[in-house]
Amino acid sequence: MKLKIQVVIESDNGDREIIQEITQIERGILQPENLGLSLVEAKTLLNKVQRTLVQQQVTEYEKQHDSCQHCENKLLRKDKRIVVYRTLFGKLKLQCNRLFQCTCQEQSTRTFKPLGKLLKERISPELLYLESKFVSLMSYGLSVKLLEELLPIEGEISVTTVRNKLHVCAQRLESELGEEKRVYIEGTQRDWDNLPRPELPLVVGVDGGYVRFYDKKSSTKGNFEIIVGKSIKSDNTSKRFGGVYSYDTKPQRRIFEVLKSQGMQMNQQVTFLSDGDEKLRDLMFGLNPNTEYLLDWFHITMRLTVINQMAKGINKKDTELNTDIPKDLERIKWYLWHGNVFRALQLLKDFVDDLEVEVFNGNAQREVKKLLKMVQEFETYIFNNGACIPNYGERWHNDEAIATGFVESTVNQVISKRFVKKQQMRWTPKGAHLLLQMRMLVLNGELRRQFEQWYSGLRLDNEPNLQIPNSV
Repeated sequence: MKLKIQVVIESDNGDREIIQEITQIERGILQPENLGLSLVEAKTLLNKVQRTLVQQQVTEYEKQHDSCQHCENKLLRKDKRIVVYRTLFGKLKLQCNRLFQCTCQEQSTRTFKPLGKLLKERISPELLYLESKFVSLMSYGLSVKLLEELLPIEGEISVTTVRNKLHVCAQRLESELGEEKRVYIEGTQRDWDNLPRPELPLVVGVDGGYVRFYDKKSSTKGNFEIIVGKSIKSDNTSKRFGGVYSYDTKPQRRIFEVLKSQGMQMNQQVTFLSDGDEKLRDLMFGLNPNTEYLLDWFHITMRLTVINQMAKGINKKDTELNTDIPKDLERIKWYLWHGNVFRALQLLKDFVDDLEVEVFNGNAQREVKKLLKMVQEFETYIFNNGACIPNYGERWHNDEAIATGFVESTVNQVISKRFVKKQQMRWTPKGAHLLLQMRMLVLNGELRRQFEQWYSGLRLDNEPNLQIPNSV
């Protein structure tokens, strides 16, 4: 059996022109492996149909632009040039006319290329969308291999090209982001009282993670911090945000736009949870007049658990400690759970005094000195964040947020899976930050909508822009 595929071009006036055949497919006895098209055949067919379609499109476009738009005089042609344009189905080398400008209007250049002026980016928006999506989810190298395996573009894209195009898209996002301000609160209390009744509080959690630093001038290994967060509405829909702390120049604007896109009003409460880091808390300052800052319960219990485990390694026979450390820690935890910071600090101070006496007497084990240092750090931690410690028990019984477990999973999803785990890569702050912005769009399900805003004629939905004959 032979299957010949031809293309028929129909003009606007109804005339048809039969183009030479595109490809020919032969089949013998039916086998599972030869049923339908193979991947190679499909890629070849797509590539040839693409080139035929493009040739007709370019021919018609140049006919439409070979006259002056003002006086309609025929423009003189100087020569032909090649315009390279990358698409989903192969790299196109398009021959386009270079024309002299008409003298009826003053122009900045003597010649111009109509097709080159139209195809400024030299890459189709749909290919750019797929490249941005895949490299946001997996490594640059794997993304290139996957695209080459599925599309007829073998050897036509490189890791460097894909990375540079991603950076261009991310920088375009950055340029569209508003200017950074210290305070984003607008209006007065009277204005806020007249707003519609708000929804339940937005819950925002922020945490950080570290990735390996790459420096071309030095082989020294280091790390830099990435700040990521997650905002959850009352209907459990959420959005992620983040950036490289040392590079990001608009961290507050970024968070404000995320909260605004979730419908935040100035009379709506926002609950902000963090591990107590002052720079994280400052990110939420001035975004909403009803922001509530809370210390994450998870980080309190985590520190108490570490202290308790260290205390178990102390041999009580070699010390003069009369206190029951596990019992004291349980009491401290109970007071913190109920928001009684004053009593918790009193017990911590007594605990520190007992350990200092043991160290001062010179009979302390090395473990006691380590325990003393850790308890002192925990006491300072609670003292500095005392104003952000609520009654966790009451909030828990009312189904209100008390911990940032959802942020820990976000750090793993956003940072670890792409930047750290199984990725033997080192990053520059700029490269990590730009990739992070595109990755956030993908994880939030907003990449398609963003590309459709940039390119008004782009269709990325599941409905193909073609007509199927009734006989098929």
